[in-house]
Amino acid sequence: MNIYVELNKVIEYVENHLQDQIDYKELSKMLGVNEYTFQRIFSLLSNVTVTEYIRNRRLSEAGQELYLKDEKVIDIAIKYGYNNPTAFSRAFEKFHGIKPSEVKNNPEKLQLYAKIHFKEITDVPNKKIEYKIVRQEQMILYGKSKETDNSHIRKDAPSFHKEMQKQYTKAQYGLVEYKDRERKFVKSYWILYDNKMPGLAKKVIPKSSWILIKIDSQEAKEIQKASETFYYDFLPSSKYNFSDLPEIEHYYDGVTDFLIPIEN
Repeated sequence: MNIYVELNKVIEYVENHLQDQIDYKELSKMLGVNEYTFQRIFSLLSNVTVTEYIRNRRLSEAGQELYLKDEKVIDIAIKYGYNNPTAFSRAFEKFHGIKPSEVKNNPEKLQLYAKIHFKEITDVPNKKIEYKIVRQEQMILYGKSKETDNSHIRKDAPSFHKEMQKQYTKAQYGLVEYKDRERKFVKSYWILYDNKMPGLAKKVIPKSSWILIKIDSQEAKEIQKASETFYYDFLPSSKYNFSDLPEIEHYYDGVTDFLIPIEN
């Protein structure tokens, strides 16, 4: 299966059903994965969540129709899934910068959100990624977290490691928490230990199966590189269904085990 071809079929399906209720489970079936994994793949390859994409396409189409057709705002709102005209007006103004009632006199203000076309990067050679599936019982760890975001985690994580090592000892685990189920927006980064120490919070990692990729380094740049390789090269081509747990970095003997949770 070519993931890019299949995603373009998903896009065509969405385009043909912008005026209907779109079931994400049906979209995920087109890729042969579960709903969570589908949303993760979509956001990684498009840099937008599927929810945002559908909403933006609908508001883009609604703006054009309000200008080109003599239809009432309420009718356009209902047509594109907004049963509440106030909610439609609020979303429309946030997207276009003008109210729906102002479109006829200000068509130049309308924003166009183009249909996505997924294109495979053909000038990058395929990479072989070695991994194995492991079963991990529930883990009870202890540590501290630092609030961060996508723009700062690359610097925050290494500096937090140094800070915690001075206060306690070298970290045994690292963990990233996200604000959203699609894991698009980073919330915090954890440093964790097997042993309970003063000032550390308890962190329970549920029993799960994991994809394990071994990294022959504990350097932040190498771990970040391995993570990007996994999500951009491995994930789009895999058939594994991923569970809603964070990735874990386990440090020992000069290496790092990068663990990605999957459904049992």
